[in-house]
Amino acid sequence: MTPHSSLLTPKYSALFLLIGLPGSGKSSLAKQLVAECEQRRLISTDGIREQLFGDEAVQGEWHFIWHELQRQLIQALRERHQAIYDATNAARKHRREAIAISRNIGFTHITGIWLDTPLEECLERNRRRERQVPEEVILSMYQQLKDAPPALNDGLDRLSRYSVTSTEIAIASMRKNRT
Repeated sequence: MTPHSSLLTPKYSALFLLIGLPGSGKSSLAKQLVAECEQRRLISTDGIREQLFGDEAVQGEWHFIWHELQRQLIQALRERHQAIYDATNAARKHRREAIAISRNIGFTHITGIWLDTPLEECLERNRRRERQVPEEVILSMYQQLKDAPPALNDGLDRLSRYSVTSTEIAIASMRKNRT
């Protein structure tokens, strides 16, 4: 813990770490979670890129993004907000680093929310986006999640996995088109 962490940290401070491929629905879920509770703060790597570089598509130097991420996490604690960290978090190493720094900053409860959307659905959603992630990047992230899936031993207190089947996606799409 940092020297000032105990002053900032309420008895229960929660971080929701979103995990999933581009196009899996992480950002949509994050927006919904924030809308449901004004005590939640959205922290997203895309938002940080937009803030720092003027465009969320600009990858930029990671150490600038990482520094700003930490600053926003600390600010969420100061404001006694729950934090929702919206990033792919596909690589175990990156998940563990984010979890470790969050604990060091003072978050007491970290929940992983894994949106395990089928690869083909993520690729299709990506094709329909204005800002597309290169397909080879999505395939690489898919392999990272397959080889080292999110687990409690990443340092999480809780892990929720939401798997959506292709059938469920088709049914939801048909219902949406009826209205």
